Amino acid sequence: MSTKQRWVSVIAAVLVSGSAFAAEVPASFDGKNCKAEYPKASLMNEEQGTVSMSFQVSAGGDVLDSKVDKSSGFKNLDKAAIKALSACKFKPGTKDGKPDTTWTKVDYAWKLD
Repeated sequence: MSTKQRWVSVIAAVLVSGSAFAAEVPASFDGKNCKAEYPKASLMNEEQGTVSMSFQVSAGGDVLDSKVDKSSGFKNLDKAAIKALSACKFKPGTKDGKPDTTWTKVDYAWKLD
């Protein structure tokens, strides 16, 4: 094996083994302590559905960014969920065991009783 091929093999091995240390755990929150208020217009129109969202959460647990991944089918419900959950305090995610900025997914179900 030539010297050049050996270096390529060593670099590839370092890159593969290095990726094993990049364990990421997404942020989380307690849904019982963080609820959205049902929009009045949605109540009157009997709108229900589940909105799937993504939140970028800082190492301190604050929401930095948010987006709707899949709509509930009703803009009022989607907006209310994003607004309410963006104001919630999350448990920060971790990278390599240390708190860090991560993205997490949350499904919020709107149901009428």
